[in-house]
Amino acid sequence: MKAHELIIVVVLLPLLGFLWNGLYGHRLKHQLVAGLIGSATVGAGFLLACAIFAELLAASPENRSFIVDVFPWISAGGLSVHVAYQIDQLSVLMLLVVTGVGFLIHVYSIGYMHDDPGFWRFFAYMNLFIFAMVNLVLADNFLLMFLGWEGVGLCSYLLIGFWYDRKFEKGTTADAAKKAFIINRIGDFGFLIAMFLIEGTFGSLRFQNVFAQASVMAVGTPVILWIALSLFLGATGKSAQIPLYVWLPDAMAGPTPVSALIHAATMVTAGVYMVARCSVLFALAPAAMQVVAVIGAVTAIYAATIGLVQNDIKKVLAYSTISQLGYMFLALGVGAFASGIFHLMTHAFFKALLFLGSGAVIHAMHGEQDIRKMGGLKSELPTTYRTFWIGTIAIAGIPPFAGFFSKDEILWNAFSRGHYLLWAVGFLGAGLTAFYMFRLLSLTFRGTKRWGGEMHPHEAPATMTIPLVVLAGLSMAGGFVGVPASLGGGSAIEGWLEPVFAKAGGILALPGHDVEPLEYLLMALSVLVALAGIGLARAWYTKMPEVPKRVAQRSPTLYRLLLNKYYVDEVYDATVVTPLVKGSESLLWKVVDVRVIDGLVNGTARAVAAAGRTLRMVQTGVVHNYMLLFIAGVVMILGWLIAH
Repeated sequence: MKAHELIIVVVLLPLLGFLWNGLYGHRLKHQLVAGLIGSATVGAGFLLACAIFAELLAASPENRSFIVDVFPWISAGGLSVHVAYQIDQLSVLMLLVVTGVGFLIHVYSIGYMHDDPGFWRFFAYMNLFIFAMVNLVLADNFLLMFLGWEGVGLCSYLLIGFWYDRKFEKGTTADAAKKAFIINRIGDFGFLIAMFLIEGTFGSLRFQNVFAQASVMAVGTPVILWIALSLFLGATGKSAQIPLYVWLPDAMAGPTPVSALIHAATMVTAGVYMVARCSVLFALAPAAMQVVAVIGAVTAIYAATIGLVQNDIKKVLAYSTISQLGYMFLALGVGAFASGIFHLMTHAFFKALLFLGSGAVIHAMHGEQDIRKMGGLKSELPTTYRTFWIGTIAIAGIPPFAGFFSKDEILWNAFSRGHYLLWAVGFLGAGLTAFYMFRLLSLTFRGTKRWGGEMHPHEAPATMTIPLVVLAGLSMAGGFVGVPASLGGGSAIEGWLEPVFAKAGGILALPGHDVEPLEYLLMALSVLVALAGIGLARAWYTKMPEVPKRVAQRSPTLYRLLLNKYYVDEVYDATVVTPLVKGSESLLWKVVDVRVIDGLVNGTARAVAAAGRTLRMVQTGVVHNYMLLFIAGVVMILGWLIAH
């Protein structure tokens, strides 16, 4: 089968898994079957994606992009939209990440969720998510992308609130799911506005048509600026950037595999992918690109500072995810689109590994997530520790692990293109990342045991540890596809993606990639700041645990500010949520609903009842009255006839 035939099968496989588990999963005698079916459909999709990648790799560069038109979808007036998939270097790379990492997380979930009564339902939701995400990354038009965009939002709601009756901080997991769903709708409003503007400006929603027409427009055209800003609003919601990031930390209420799949490797990267796919539009709007870069850099440092003091193992990783997504947007904002996608790929490897590793720890600790109640797990969970250590080294940016190459590319592109302040912010964030991740590693696995004698942690089963080992291998070797020329490589991933971003690069007139001594210096500085963060964290949280306590006591205001996440949730509650709730109760409910709507309905009923009571008075049942009325009526008719 050719790539255009395989791609339809790749899309349908997770849909079939969802339908099977959703319709028949509850009837299965052995729930393991639901996990095997769910995993097999995604795994088969990954194998087919590899075959498509191999076919593109063997083809000449000009033949590596084509459209698979499946069927006409909408035809109304001048609008015509097809269900069609765009196969090119970017979409295939994203497809490999979604199905590959997704398959490993599905396998892991078999062990993690094995005794859950909703096992079949969990895998049905997971398969539906993969189906939506595949449509998102393969779509050849904005409307089909938006369908996948909304699909992953729905699945996020279902999976975050999977344990809907469990308590989570101020409410239940269902409350966390609603928070994620509602905040994402704010971003989606921006995406919708962008689609309206695109259709009105270009008369089409197909990427090829839109980008071809846009590429001949003048840089700084106002309508392009508004389209780019509206698209980025959608990206800030889906990819958890300031100011719409607050849903992602609460999304940790869901099962840990959900955190790994949706909130590390795939869904939250949808905004990054969308901005990269629309690189031509953003290149034509320099002001929008500046906004993207600044928001990304500020989010990266902002979330990193919060991660310094969090005590929930998954919350630390959640703020780390927000920070790393900020780095991706920083890359996109300075025009380094390939570097942003490169970091998206490496981040999928090591962040999925870290989340799954945290799940193995939580599994061993019988649900405990507070790292202050852990410690000394290195000897109890040797495989989990080694793989978690690899993921931590990778995200800290230590060579030759994957995170070093992608992070360094972002920092170098920011500096070499004159964004010195943004580089400084990213540089500082790299040091903070290394510090809080090794704080997490030290408090969880090293030092003294802070758990009771009744606890007997043990290594996770093979279904959970094998995905950890595979992801650890990818976290070590995944960066070698992007070794820069300064280190003797050819940056294969940049060369692979270059045709996709060629038009945007031409518009931006970006400088070349000549090797400079300064690049080596900046590279060395980024490694040194990461090593400094690692050394400080190990010293404080392994050898001198009293030091962090003294630091917190000396700066209690700052410590509380970071521990409470800058009180942003409280500010949103006070300025947005509470006024809306109170306004809805006092105005929409008690006035509009009760008095206006119910008043109209009840008033109509009362009017009919009053009319009935009035007419009922005529029906007295006395014959004499009826005769009198009859005679009076005859007299009136005769009088009218005589008068006329």
